[in-house]
Amino acid sequence: MALDACTPLQLQQWQDQEDAWLRDTVRRHGWAVQYAAGAPPFAYTVGLYGFGHPELLVYGLDLQASAWVLNHFGDRVREGERFGPGRPMRLTGWSHRLQLFPFHDGEEPPVLGSAQRYYHRGPADPVPALQLIWDDSAGRFPWDDGYDLPGGLQPAPRP
Repeated sequence: MALDACTPLQLQQWQDQEDAWLRDTVRRHGWAVQYAAGAPPFAYTVGLYGFGHPELLVYGLDLQASAWVLNHFGDRVREGERFGPGRPMRLTGWSHRLQLFPFHDGEEPPVLGSAQRYYHRGPADPVPALQLIWDDSAGRFPWDDGYDLPGGLQPAPRP
């Protein structure tokens, strides 16, 4: 459904259904993964904040890879592990290294819109989040010389 072509009532009905799905998914699994197929595509968690952990955001991956990465972290958070900014790390079963950076979602509209709505937060006090930045096939991150993925695929984090 093209949301910009909806009537206000249709938009509210869509939002209500989305919120019901989100509540049910978080209740059953502990978190949900929201995916936006924009340019660039991105995905983020909703529910990790309920475990006392920042939500996680990743840009530039397809739906399957995004869900795999975020669910891998979600499983580890549910088991009590905590992640924060720091040195590059690897996930078993994935060829890329990752680095985590603080992400401030204080703009309107928010990037993590479903998470902000789920926790009743807004631009003045957004849900804490970390952005996962992944390397290219040669192990270079976007700030390294020779990084070979398209510019803008992984926007710089918003501290």
